[in-house]
Amino acid sequence: MSFKISSLALAVATLSTVSIANAAGLDRSTQPSWAFTEEGTFAYVEHIAIDPTIEGKDNKNVATTDANFTAGRNVPDMADDYQFLNFGAKADVNDTVSIGAFFDQPWAADVEFSGDNNFVGTPTAIIASNTATVYSGATQLLQAINPNATAVTSAADYTNAVNTVQNTINYLNSVGQTTQATALADGLTALQTGAAKASFVNNNLSQVTGATNVSISSQNFTGLLAVKLGEKKNIQIYGGPTIQRLEGDVHLRGNAYGAASGYDASIARNTDYGWMAGIAYLKPEIALKAALTYRSEIDHDVTMTENLPALGAIGVSNEITITTPKSVNLDFQTGINPTTLLTAKARWVPWSDFAIKPKIFNAAAIASGNGDLNLVDYSKDAWTAEVGLGKKLSPQLAISGAVGYDSGAGNPITSLGPVEGNWNVGLGAKYNLTPEWAVSGGVKYLMFGDAKANLPDGSIVGDFKDNDGWVYGVRLSYQKK
Repeated sequence: MSFKISSLALAVATLSTVSIANAAGLDRSTQPSWAFTEEGTFAYVEHIAIDPTIEGKDNKNVATTDANFTAGRNVPDMADDYQFLNFGAKADVNDTVSIGAFFDQPWAADVEFSGDNNFVGTPTAIIASNTATVYSGATQLLQAINPNATAVTSAADYTNAVNTVQNTINYLNSVGQTTQATALADGLTALQTGAAKASFVNNNLSQVTGATNVSISSQNFTGLLAVKLGEKKNIQIYGGPTIQRLEGDVHLRGNAYGAASGYDASIARNTDYGWMAGIAYLKPEIALKAALTYRSEIDHDVTMTENLPALGAIGVSNEITITTPKSVNLDFQTGINPTTLLTAKARWVPWSDFAIKPKIFNAAAIASGNGDLNLVDYSKDAWTAEVGLGKKLSPQLAISGAVGYDSGAGNPITSLGPVEGNWNVGLGAKYNLTPEWAVSGGVKYLMFGDAKANLPDGSIVGDFKDNDGWVYGVRLSYQKK
C-alpha cells in the first residue's frame, strides 16, 4: 500500500520541540533535523512555554549525608516559567541538494527560590558555627588553666577568657615557667587568629541577603547542506556549522550553601562554534523517515566574574572553559495506513561529562579542605525516548498523541535543578489553513521523578517530591512540495 507523507499531513511534528523541553540537565531543545528532512520548501516559527512546579523540603540539619537528612521547612516552587522562540527554513536547490538555516535555544536554566528556608537569606547557620568554634577554642584554653572553668558562650565571656589566659601567661613567665607559658601563648595566638578570621567571614556573611537564583541562556544558529544519494534519492547525508551564544548568572544564598552563601557568578556573553551532521533514510511511498543526527560539543572560553564574601573576593574575573555537551538524536516515522502515522524518537546527552568550575569557587573549596569541586555537574548521562501516533481526521485537521520518558542526569542532583527525569504524555493538533500554510498546537504534561538536592561536596540540602510541569507549544508553518 502506498501513502505519501503529503497525504497524511499529520500533527506529530507539533510536539517535536515540546517533547524535549525541560529535559535532563540544562536541555531545552532538540536538533532541527526534524525540520530539515521535511519535503520540499519548509519554514516554521514556533513559541514554546514551559511551566514546571518543583517544590520540596529543605534539610533541617542544613547540609548532611543522605542518611542524616531530616525534612525541614517548605521550599515553594523554585522553577521559574520561561518561554522561547525557535524558527527555521529549508529549500531544495534541486532533486539532490538541499540547504537550510535554523535558530533554537538548546540550553537554559531559570531558577529562583523563595519563602523561609535554607535557600534564602543570610547564612545564620554558618555564622553560628564559626562563632561556636571560636567559643569552643576559648573554653579549651580556660579549662587547660582550670578544669572547672565554665564554658564560653558569649562575646563577653570570650573577652574575659582572653584576658584570663593572657594574665596567666604573664604570671607563668614571671615565676619562670616559660615552657607552660609558651604553650599557652601559642594556643592563644591560634585562637585569636581563628577568631579574627571568623569575625571577617561572619561580618561579610551577615551582609548576605536575597534568595538563590540562576539564569542561563543560549542561542544556536545552524546552517545545513544535504545531498541525496541512491537511485531513488532516498538516502540523505547532511551537515553544517553551528554558532552558539551562551551567557548566565548564578547567585547562591541561605544556610544551604554555608560559606559559599553570597556567592555570585556572572558568565559574560560568549560566542563559539560547533557543527551538526546526520544521515536520513526516506521512503515517501509508505511515509517512512529515519534520521540519525549528531550535534557536537562546543567549548566556550568565557570571562566569569565572581564574588565570594566569605573570602572578601569581590568582582574577581577569570577565564574558564564551559563545554556545552554533544548530543545524538534518532527520529523515526512510518505510515501505518493512509491516515495514521507512527513516530518514535530517542536522544542521548552525556551530562556526566559536563561541569562548570569557576576558579574562585574551586579555590575556596580546596582551601576549606573540601577538595576540587565544580559549581555544577551531573553524575549520569541522560536518555530520552518517545513514541507517538498521528491521525488525519479530515483534509484540514489532524491530531496526535505521544508518551515519553526522560532518565534524568542522576540522583542526588544539583540543588539548582532537583528532579530525576520525568514521564510525560502529550497531545497535538494541526490545522491546514491553505494547502501550504498550517497552524499547530501541542501540550505536554510532565511527571518529574523525586530527587534529593545536593551540594558540590555531596551534602544533601533538600528533598523534592511529587512535582510536575506543563509544556505548551504553537507553530506556524509553510510547506510547498
